[in-house]
Amino acid sequence: MTQSTAQVHPAQAPVTDQPMLVVDDLRTVIQTARGPLKAVDGVSLILRKGEALGIVGESGSGKSVLGRTIMGLHRTEGPITVTGKVLLDGIDVQALERKQLTELWGSKVGMVFQDPLTALNPVKKVGVHLTETVRKHRGLNRAQARERALELLDLVGIPDSRRRIDQYPHELSGGMRQRVVIAMALANEPELLIADEPTTALDVTVQRQILDLLDRLRAELGMALILISHNLGVVAGRTDRVAVMYAGRVVETADARSLFTQPHHPYAEALLAAIPDLDEPPHLRLAAIDGSPPDMSAPPPGCRFAPRCRYAQDDCVAVAPVLDGPGGHLFACHHPVNAGSLPDERGER
Repeated sequence: MTQSTAQVHPAQAPVTDQPMLVVDDLRTVIQTARGPLKAVDGVSLILRKGEALGIVGESGSGKSVLGRTIMGLHRTEGPITVTGKVLLDGIDVQALERKQLTELWGSKVGMVFQDPLTALNPVKKVGVHLTETVRKHRGLNRAQARERALELLDLVGIPDSRRRIDQYPHELSGGMRQRVVIAMALANEPELLIADEPTTALDVTVQRQILDLLDRLRAELGMALILISHNLGVVAGRTDRVAVMYAGRVVETADARSLFTQPHHPYAEALLAAIPDLDEPPHLRLAAIDGSPPDMSAPPPGCRFAPRCRYAQDDCVAVAPVLDGPGGHLFACHHPVNAGSLPDERGER
């Protein structure tokens, strides 16, 4: 594994059996010049309070659109149609008016975007970004909001916070800017934090620092976490469960240990094989997945991974597999890998 994805076992936030997020048959369709694009196509998930879920897949798999749809950023407006349910503590996110939705952001759910420069206004100082958020949601006066902003900067590990609070985003390093974005997302103590590729633009050392920070904050604040990444190695040792997305659908989901040791979908197996390992000789060619994801305005019939799958057979091309499996380890594959470990053997390899 890369340095940024070394096995880390965070202090565990208490996980309860009570679901705080229920996603049921969620579909996000974007109208394009080539026709409707099914960015999210029938995704169902349950996240319990205090739990960490990793969502992984290549670019174009639909994972970021899923995160934004859960937030309510993608709604049935203009060229976008959303169907299905997103229930956050029993609240139907898609049914909320815009004002109600903005009140939900921050108080119930916060989001960390992958590029802090696009999330921060370059002409506003760090303190303004933070005080605007807490004044709006908490009704604090200017002095109280500034003290809260300093607390947040200290919480996310920004040194010399009383100086940094009066600086502009361009005066901070990439890692510090991302910490400011995290502080903004945590300003009103949300129950759920969605982190969408939070380390993509950062160097290896800073990546690990940010991931360690998310681990610590989840444990200290008791939040649930959705960690979205194109790299399975990023979520290794940092999430309780993992969902693998391909072409708008979840193709495998399981507790993290099971998925990393016994993947059953060929796509999950291929993603795991592509993770660099520091124990391997230098300059070793990494495993790659041949081909590219399908055009989601015209997805292929049957299994959408079949054109790239080295195990594909006739039924894979003709019939779409159903997400199913024993003991909570679900996979959508007619001929799963590691089939010998399945109690109800569904295929052989």
